[in-house]
Amino acid sequence: MALLPILEFPDPRLRTVAKPVTQFDDTLRQLVRDMLETMYDAPGIGLAATQINVHKRIVVIDVSEEKNQPQVFINPEIDLLDESTCEYDEGCLSVPGFFETVIRPAKIRVKAFNEKGEAFTLEPDGLLATCIQHELDHLNGKLFVDHISLFKRTRIRSKLEKKHKAEK
Repeated sequence: MALLPILEFPDPRLRTVAKPVTQFDDTLRQLVRDMLETMYDAPGIGLAATQINVHKRIVVIDVSEEKNQPQVFINPEIDLLDESTCEYDEGCLSVPGFFETVIRPAKIRVKAFNEKGEAFTLEPDGLLATCIQHELDHLNGKLFVDHISLFKRTRIRSKLEKKHKAEK
């Protein structure tokens, strides 16, 4: 397994819309294992392939306290189940060090495939529903900062740009 570099905002590659996975093979399964290792090491609760500069519709998530319940969502699609919303202070491995309150739908249905190509459907709520929506945003070229005010987004961008320049 390998730790993969995570792109950081405002890297333009984070705006790339991911393409559907068409082959469920050993290469895909290895990528999923590497993504999980990278997510746990970061540490985070979710990682989209876009964040590691792989533009395929792959997400890994583990919202368990023990970090022992990994979930894989390939080619995920979501439907809203009602109009209710919830608020979470979201952070992101691609926007390190920043947390902002984001309002998202509370109840969703997600249809996806696992790394073996087996289809499944879930109806999560709470943190898992929020995390799935956050990671699907990545697959569509969006970040959680797109859900906050322009002022806050600009401030975060400036601070991260300054950090990136200092690291060079």
